[in-house]
Amino acid sequence: MKELEDRIRKDGIVKAGGVLKVDAFLNHQCDTQLFDHMGAEWARLFADAPINKILTIEASGIGLACMASRHFGNAPVVFAKKAQSINLDGEQYSTTIHSFTKQREFPVIVGRRFLSEGDHVLILDDFLANGCALEGLISICESAGATVEGIGIAIEKGFQSGGDKLRQRGYHLESLARIVSMDDETGQIEFA
Repeated sequence: MKELEDRIRKDGIVKAGGVLKVDAFLNHQCDTQLFDHMGAEWARLFADAPINKILTIEASGIGLACMASRHFGNAPVVFAKKAQSINLDGEQYSTTIHSFTKQREFPVIVGRRFLSEGDHVLILDDFLANGCALEGLISICESAGATVEGIGIAIEKGFQSGGDKLRQRGYHLESLARIVSMDDETGQIEFA
């Protein structure tokens, strides 16, 4: 998606350790018009899938998923929580994931009443690096008996293994911007 690639070139900051900072428009301050265009693109890419739920993980995926929902007939958006709270009641699906950005483990929790057998799920997230968060969301879908119809990613770090592993397992994965290399010294970003 050229619009997203252009925005990454304009406002993205490449940092050491394979980190791309896009907080000016994606995961701190949100460009809702861009999010809406991204949702429309995912709707085009997954037009043949019978999606009735969108699943993401807090916090950065929520805005993307909510804007995308409008392009999927206002499908309910379910987001996995990263911490247990008193508001999480009833039975739950849970797993643990490792965050590349935060470099630590998180519990991931979804209430059973929000994800069920027979649901056809589109998983959306802001970044794909090693795929740990997505593996956790896929595991939750499997536990629920839900079908993962597709995975939509805003920015994939194609130089890390997550996307290739998921594609090899047969998942329909669509990344709107796929980075093949980044240089923290020059700030240069190369897209696939």
